Amino acid sequence: MKLYWKHLQMHLQSMMQYKTSFFLTALGQFLVSFNVFLGIYFMFQRFHQVAGFTYSQCLLCFAVTLSSFTLAEVFFRGFDTFASCIANGEFDRILVRPRGLVFQVICKKVELTRLGKLLQALVIFCYAVPNCGVEWNGIKILGLVLMVLGGTVVFASLFVLYAGICFFTLEGLEFMNVFTDGAKEFGKYPLGIYGKHILVICTFLVPYALFQYYPFLYLIGQRSEAGFLFLPLLSCLFSIPCYLFWRWGLRHYQSTGS
Repeated sequence: MKLYWKHLQMHLQSMMQYKTSFFLTALGQFLVSFNVFLGIYFMFQRFHQVAGFTYSQCLLCFAVTLSSFTLAEVFFRGFDTFASCIANGEFDRILVRPRGLVFQVICKKVELTRLGKLLQALVIFCYAVPNCGVEWNGIKILGLVLMVLGGTVVFASLFVLYAGICFFTLEGLEFMNVFTDGAKEFGKYPLGIYGKHILVICTFLVPYALFQYYPFLYLIGQRSEAGFLFLPLLSCLFSIPCYLFWRWGLRHYQSTGS
């Protein structure tokens, strides 16, 4: 951890060499996510509920998804940009260094400008948490934290899966954006509104629903099983097959010769 914090300080120091650029980029990230928030706001001006869920309840879902995706982008951006790492030969240098490969890829790129999105998520939380009709207590607050952490692990695992695919394609595949940026978009609302087939996919294939929808149902009182609050921990198991796929791709990797 000491070495990781050293890398984090180096990234921060390098970004602070161009403070104006850093803050403007962070502001741009804030405004992009703010546009999504406005879309939700104007829709609820016309329709006061979506499948029985109120405006504040949908904002709670959006804040969980947005904060999870943003944290994954900030700290696991090295896997999200892994295609360029292979294409320019940088991964060959990583292979000969006396440190773990995952650690080096994580430390390679930390996207602190994405914190603008996290600020947006925090603002939404500040509005949604007291207005969503949840009777908060210690266990529900813990459940909310687990939702964010579980979502971060799921999105980070998708980045690792994307990096594993790059071993075979050398270029990133755009369809993976369906599972990352696309998930951030349809995660604006409780996943159950998209129908049973989508909910099954989001439960058993890519476990978005385990950290967003099912714990959310318990928070708002639609389900009484307290175990729903701990389903985000189960969603973290998604990281295992993603990591194994990355290791499998690594065994088949051949140098680009760059």
